[in-house]
Amino acid sequence: MINYPVKILISFGEAVGGNNKFLYWLMHNGYPELAALANAIHSNDEAIQWLMKHRFPHFAAFSQAIWEDEKALQWLKEKKFEFLALLSEAVNYKTESLQWLQENNLQVFIVICKKIQAFKIRRMEDLNDYHKGPFSG
Repeated sequence: MINYPVKILISFGEAVGGNNKFLYWLMHNGYPELAALANAIHSNDEAIQWLMKHRFPHFAAFSQAIWEDEKALQWLKEKKFEFLALLSEAVNYKTESLQWLQENNLQVFIVICKKIQAFKIRRMEDLNDYHKGPFSG
């Protein structure tokens, strides 16, 4: 993930944040794996399957590790996807991981972490809000 140009990573962060304009831009401009990853982070099972089928299992594992799936995190470490493992730990507020990103001047990834964290908070609030249940509309 670290090899993508900064403008692509910014677009990915916007897609994770829920901006569909950036999601579709990624999808139609040569970065469908990042569009699928953004959707996988949003718990879209089809996106996870797409990542697996198209040889991006590391992104599928990352999408699970950010939700504190220990097996996915361990898989990333075992398969030498250290940066994705570190990034998922940073998303989950591991101080050392966040510090490493700061010390290595990887601000774009700090922004991505914050976008994912904000999404996770919104998602958990939605799950805990009985007004947004299946019979609320």
